Formats: sequence, structure tokens, C-alpha cells
Amino acid sequence: MFWDILAIIVAVILFLLGILGTIVPLLPGAPMIWTGMLIYGLIAGFEGLPFSFFLMQGILALAVMGVDYLMTFLGTHFFGGSRAAFWGAALGLFLGLIFFNVPGLLIGTFVGAIAGELMIKNDFQQAAYSGIGALVGFLGGIPFKLFLEVIMITWFVLAIL
Repeated sequence: MFWDILAIIVAVILFLLGILGTIVPLLPGAPMIWTGMLIYGLIAGFEGLPFSFFLMQGILALAVMGVDYLMTFLGTHFFGGSRAAFWGAALGLFLGLIFFNVPGLLIGTFVGAIAGELMIKNDFQQAAYSGIGALVGFLGGIPFKLFLEVIMITWFVLAIL
């Protein structure tokens, strides 16, 4: 009984940190949620949680992580940006997060898209639109990522009941 309660507490803490990591990308959101499920299984036993459960949850976690790039691409494209703008935004997102944390994530996405677009077109106005599109796409992906994470957590709760 004690171990089951401890397992639930640890899983819930990791779930909450994972959700927080989706909103404030300092923490790896979906991987933390998946890890919470795994730790629960290790502590409480894997009853109701077969390998296929963890495999499918892992696929969902990867999908959540891919949403940032997909939505950035769609936002960039919708605002008329090129592939170069998308790749610039993706690189800026990655480098901005590494070097400047959360503000760098947003600024890096925006500046990266502008830089990428300017590499192939000498039109600053279009480059700025591309940057705005990349940022709008990235931020627009947050609700979708949260939706997928809620599915992950709900599936886990249903599996252990």
C-alpha cells in the first residue's frame, strides 16, 4: 500500500513538471510524463502496464516533441516563409534555448526565421513576416502539445485503475 501511494505521488509530481515544461520549456515535458509512468511501474509493479503501453506512450511523447517543429513550419509557411526560414527558425529555437533559456527560445525562433529568409531573399518585410509566422506557429503548438499530454496521462490513469 505504501509503495503504491509513493508511486502515485512520484508519477503525479513528474506529470505536473512535464505539463509545466510544455508551457515553460526548461523541462522536457512529454519525456518527464513518460518517465513518471515508468517510475510508477518500477515502484508499484507493472500490472496493467505492458511493454506495448510504454511503446505507444513513447510514440506519443515523440509526437509531442515534434509538434514544435511542425507548428513552426506551418506558421512560417502560412506567413509566406520559405524552407530556409523554417530551418532558420528551427536552428534559432534550438540555439536560443541552449544559450538564452526561455527568452532565447522565442527570440531565437523569430530571428532564426528572419535570418533564414534573408539568406535566399533580400526582402526584409517578407523575412519579418516569416519570423512572425514561425513564432505564431511555435506558440500555437502549445495547446496541441498539452492536449496530447492530457491524453497520455488519462490513458495512464485508465490503465492503472
